[in-house]
Amino acid sequence: MSSNHPEAVLDDRFLPALKKVPYPGFDSDIVTMGLVEDARLVGQKAVIKLRPLAAPPEVLEQLENSIAAAFTGMPGVEELEIIQPEPPKPQKAPVPHAIEGVAAVVPVASGKGGVGKSTVAVNLALGLAGLGLKVGLLDLDLYGPSIPLMLGLVDAQPEATAEKLMPITAHGLKTMSIGFMVDPGKALIWRGPIIMKAVKQLLHDVAWAPLDVLILDLPPGTGDVQITMTQEVPITGAVVVTTPQDVALVDAIKAVDMFRATNAPVLGIVENMSYFICDGCEKRHEIFGHGSVEPLARRLGVDYLGELPLDAKVRASMDAGQPIVEQTAPSAQAYRELAARVWERVNKLLPGAEVK
Repeated sequence: MSSNHPEAVLDDRFLPALKKVPYPGFDSDIVTMGLVEDARLVGQKAVIKLRPLAAPPEVLEQLENSIAAAFTGMPGVEELEIIQPEPPKPQKAPVPHAIEGVAAVVPVASGKGGVGKSTVAVNLALGLAGLGLKVGLLDLDLYGPSIPLMLGLVDAQPEATAEKLMPITAHGLKTMSIGFMVDPGKALIWRGPIIMKAVKQLLHDVAWAPLDVLILDLPPGTGDVQITMTQEVPITGAVVVTTPQDVALVDAIKAVDMFRATNAPVLGIVENMSYFICDGCEKRHEIFGHGSVEPLARRLGVDYLGELPLDAKVRASMDAGQPIVEQTAPSAQAYRELAARVWERVNKLLPGAEVK
């Protein structure tokens, strides 16, 4: 089909029918979610091509049946062909090598920006430190480093020895960020090869040892940083952050797909900004919707790590460089519980590891 029709087409005659087809378990339709790559009439046959989806067979079958039902009786359509390409298989990549003196590496990822990934990464790292663990936090969001601000280290500058860059210690964490080394008011204009080199150096040329866990705050998406990370170091397990919105859930699927494509385990999905507690009425308000993330985790075959609140105190504390998990607010307890759940799963992947 690609040789005869090199450019994708979405036939306007088919859009009303396709927009009636929801992705199983979601409120949004497959057109809105960007799952339809091509829809055209070839003779009297409607040909619908979906983008590759890493979903269980029963979900794909349900989706196919829903499309078929939507096209039943459509004028001018005598036949229907649905093309569901298989997701690309993992390719052989350079063999990753462990970071000296680091027992576990846990990336915190998101498919899109604005879901609170860095806030989760910082408070998760501090929550793990609260368990008595030796924890490091590496800011790999090279274009938008926020760890210096969130830890109150905007003026910090790391020192270097002949062999290693020395991490900065704050709040009981060893931390490193490109934000310590560049002017925060200037844009970082780096292309792929430079980005990949920087990632390698931040992983292997920093004196991290000894650490029980190194948390990696990744940039949103599935680009050069993420690919280089999975090629450079063995990942113990990743944490994927999303909000309950359908648009964020679609990108969370992509993040899980990325780790699976690189044979990296996924510890689970965190539902951030899950609810808001009104100061005046003490009622729970689910601003971005609710109830969609846990079923998504089940369909993807990964753990649901729980929900975190939308709390103005969290935002204010992070902007002030005083992470919420170190305080007594109710939202702080939610982050501490998340840290305990993450460490429990890391322990299962590292036989012999014990909470200290």
